Amino acid sequence: HASDLDKINGGIIVKTVDQGTPFVTLDGAERIHQSEDLMICDYQNPLCIAGVLGGLNSGVNETTKSIFLESAYFDPVSIRKTAKRHGLNTDASFRFERGIDPEITTYALKLAANLITEIAGGTVEGELHEIIQDLPEKSKFMLHYDLINNTVGQEISKEVISMILNGLEIDIISSTEEAMLVEIPLYRVDVTRPADVIEEILRVYGYNNIATSEILQSNVPEFTPFDDHRVAEKISNQLVGLGFNEIMNNSITTPQHEGISQSIKSIEGVNIINPLGKELSQMRTSLLPGVLEVIAFNLNRQSKLLKLFELGKIYRHDKNNGVQKGFGEEKHIALALTGPIYEEHWDTNHPPQTFFYFKGILEAILPHSSGQLWEESQSKKDIFSDGLQYTLAGKELLNFGYVKREILSQFEVNQEVLYAEFNFNEMAHAIRNNNIKFTEIPKFPGVRRDFALLLNSDVSFDSLKSLALSTEKKILKKVALFDVYEGDKLPEGKKSYGVSFYFQDHKKTLTDQYVDKVMGKLQKQFEKEFGAKLR
Repeated sequence: HASDLDKINGGIIVKTVDQGTPFVTLDGAERIHQSEDLMICDYQNPLCIAGVLGGLNSGVNETTKSIFLESAYFDPVSIRKTAKRHGLNTDASFRFERGIDPEITTYALKLAANLITEIAGGTVEGELHEIIQDLPEKSKFMLHYDLINNTVGQEISKEVISMILNGLEIDIISSTEEAMLVEIPLYRVDVTRPADVIEEILRVYGYNNIATSEILQSNVPEFTPFDDHRVAEKISNQLVGLGFNEIMNNSITTPQHEGISQSIKSIEGVNIINPLGKELSQMRTSLLPGVLEVIAFNLNRQSKLLKLFELGKIYRHDKNNGVQKGFGEEKHIALALTGPIYEEHWDTNHPPQTFFYFKGILEAILPHSSGQLWEESQSKKDIFSDGLQYTLAGKELLNFGYVKREILSQFEVNQEVLYAEFNFNEMAHAIRNNNIKFTEIPKFPGVRRDFALLLNSDVSFDSLKSLALSTEKKILKKVALFDVYEGDKLPEGKKSYGVSFYFQDHKKTLTDQYVDKVMGKLQKQFEKEFGAKLR
């Protein structure tokens, strides 16, 4: 690096500066330094960011008469961190980040001085000053001939191997019939292990000189039908068959996405130590922001109907009683639906509700068996304005519903979005334990009876259904809601439910008297528990 000698006060010191120190670089930008940034300084001021970019106040210009030349080797990790912190990508940082030859500094300095002398007519004044720390030791390890031949797939003579290594300036310290001790030059920062040396040998020897084996070998992996990747593939194929498109988002995102909801903000994210920028500095804690960004991108290009899904991981800090234990990750499945799912048609004045269409899709991919029944409840996730939660054996399986408008507005999405997020691990566990049982088709007919019930507005259908099924476990097979009415014809705080009850006995034909008796029992339970009245 060249500096204007007349602008240097005293001498040169390589050090870190205080946190928050301002510094103007050659591009005219003022940068605030961190305490970890290594700087080249004089006795009063910093002169340049070591290994990255020079300073404006010490730079060479048309009035410069004397030049100070500095040639150095810096730690690649330190230079990369500094460059990324300041968003810089210079020729210097590009080379230092990848590692250079630490023994070339004196040669490079003399070469630069000779070029200035020959081309610009300058003269060398003063002596060369060298400040050197202990250089890293050259890497040494044993390289076995059998390992080379087994890796390459055929035998290469020891003489050829020795010739290639000598040409690569890799020293052979000693050798035996089985192996040799090799020493790697410091400038070969990419060669650190036997596999790297074998790759260099093969590169020079020539891949075209490796004969094709006449023996075909293959390994048949153990087949497990419910491995995670097979479950994921099955779900993906099912969703594609239902008209969904798969999306793939970056797992690294911006910390600003934490603020879209309290539930997402409550998850402590995993920050990247060496981020490419602030917008890519944290591992995602939810799939929702990425999905909404994809929706916004497509809506801006006039794609109004979107059916999307993503299989991806979310990341967090694991804690126990407030003490960090490490990092955790969970695989999730996200589904999103927005736009008109039914085309406009003269015969379709009132298309089906999108919410229940979406609910049907979710239930289509859930595992079904007689031994596993999920439970529905109101979702407590604050990303939804209205939503449901499904649990299986007490564990959360999925949450879905309408995304709140204030969240949509942050992503400039101006139409309703239905969103669902599955816990993939629980989903895969349920599929593995999905033992389907078959029973004979009943020979005896079923019976349907209806109730029109007047209830308090806070009574949910789910509570009615649960009470009915627990009251009559023998012949009641299904409870369905076919009508809901709330209006001025009912007392304040009341609503009307039209509920259907389906009865069937596998051993005999049900009589009206028996069914009436069961209906009477159900009516008494509804009156007792919910204060219901028949309309």
